[in-house]
Amino acid sequence: MQKVVLATGNAGKVRELASLLSDFGLDVVAQTELGVDSAEETGLTFIENAILKARHAAKMTGLPAIADDSGLAVDVLGGAPGIYSARYSGENATDQQNLEKLLHTLRDVPDDKRQARFHCVLVYLRHAEDPTPIVCHGSWPGVITRQAAGNGGFGYDP
Repeated sequence: MQKVVLATGNAGKVRELASLLSDFGLDVVAQTELGVDSAEETGLTFIENAILKARHAAKMTGLPAIADDSGLAVDVLGGAPGIYSARYSGENATDQQNLEKLLHTLRDVPDDKRQARFHCVLVYLRHAEDPTPIVCHGSWPGVITRQAAGNGGFGYDP
């Protein structure tokens, strides 16, 4: 199997991607298992942040790297929390704190104005200096409900 470093310490992302990619002969290892700290997310878009994270992981490990950047964009909030989704409630906020802040912020917003979309960018770099990263972007429309529902998820999808 080809070893690939996943540029995250997020256990939920590691579980999902390791499960999906094992069928393709990829052995996904979290960067934290290799002693790599998180890259600073200084990009202004999901794509920029994913590339920054993948380059950092590839450079620090010498392995091909996969990174993602994702977030929730709420129309009535002008696209917020956007690239700040993981830090919406503060730098060290938990998923629960971010979700609670979002629901509190939208408490007076009528149901017909609660449209949102989840964006996810996935980047694959063959090596740290790869000039042509593979970039995939998907978005899923939806609405923000008035209270959290579900289990087995993470982030804004509990």
